[in-house]
Amino acid sequence: MPLRAEIVSPQKRHLDQEVDMAVVPGSEGDIAAMPGRAPVMLQLRGGVVTLYLNGKVLQRSFVNGGFVDMTADHCTILADSVRALEDLSVDDARESLAELEAQWTSLGTHEDKKREKLAREMQAVRAEIEAAEQFQQNAF
Repeated sequence: MPLRAEIVSPQKRHLDQEVDMAVVPGSEGDIAAMPGRAPVMLQLRGGVVTLYLNGKVLQRSFVNGGFVDMTADHCTILADSVRALEDLSVDDARESLAELEAQWTSLGTHEDKKREKLAREMQAVRAEIEAAEQFQQNAF
């Protein structure tokens, strides 16, 4: 029994295909969607979505956050943005991280909402750096 996987961003539908399993970066840790699983909806953190078919990796994509809806026969990933691993740049991500860290240090003590938003953005950029480095080293 296959699982229908969809990856959608505000820009376009990136994928709509049957797979055996989808592993997504949930906010509490990676979670797998497989046929027959109990329904769950959760928030995504920045990280790599890995799709499997016939026991092999079909596709890997980097997402910057969003939501995922998993049911017994469907996995819908609503990502803030989606990029192919080969499109990631360690240098660009490090520059972004430096800018975010500078913003972090300039925050006042009562700017909790901005602090939470920056923390999520920094996590996503750190995950992007890690994914880009692993891709460059053929560690995927």
